[in-house]
Amino acid sequence: MTTASENAEPLKNNTAAAAAKPAANPPAPAPEPPAPAATPVAPPNTPAAPAPAPAPGAPAPDATAPAAAAAQAAELAAARKEAADNYDRYIRAVADHENYRRRALREKDETRLYAVSRVLEDLFPIIESLALGINAAKVPGADLATLVNGMTLVLDQFKTVLAGHGLKEIRPEGGTFDPARHEAIATQPSAAVPEGGVIQVFRTGYTLNGRVLRPAAVIVSSGPAPA
Repeated sequence: MTTASENAEPLKNNTAAAAAKPAANPPAPAPEPPAPAATPVAPPNTPAAPAPAPAPGAPAPDATAPAAAAAQAAELAAARKEAADNYDRYIRAVADHENYRRRALREKDETRLYAVSRVLEDLFPIIESLALGINAAKVPGADLATLVNGMTLVLDQFKTVLAGHGLKEIRPEGGTFDPARHEAIATQPSAAVPEGGVIQVFRTGYTLNGRVLRPAAVIVSSGPAPA
């Protein structure tokens, strides 16, 4: 008959063997919890570093430097604008001068070509009078005295037209020789005309509005003839 102690001994041995034998499928280890996020630590309130002291002998910083730089920039911008305006005025002045030069040359050429137009218009009646005189001289039995009087009238008419345009004669008979208006072609003694006086006008001179166009050719007295 098996006793309780005998039955207990095999049970004990079986329990010890089961404990010594490793488990066939060991249980999976439990996952580790995630590490907590690092919380930034605020740095302690440290005072700002003091500005470095200027070196001995160095000039102190100028607090007005930014304002002076801004003023210089404004002056530079104004100077550039003024320079651009001056250049624009220069270009316009050059163009105006060139236009004036061309216009002056054109007007000068027109004046040279058409300045005598009014004089020629005044000469038309004289040309017609000369043509009438020539036709009258061709008539058989023409009166010579009438022709001479007609030509004299035409000559006076011609002189009047020229005088109206500023042309005047230089006829210094009986006057004193003037080298600015007269040209001495000869000298001869004269008891009637003092020395330096004009004895005879050999060629009539002319002035245009006071300017000598052609001096009068004259014979000048050298005084009384020597005894």
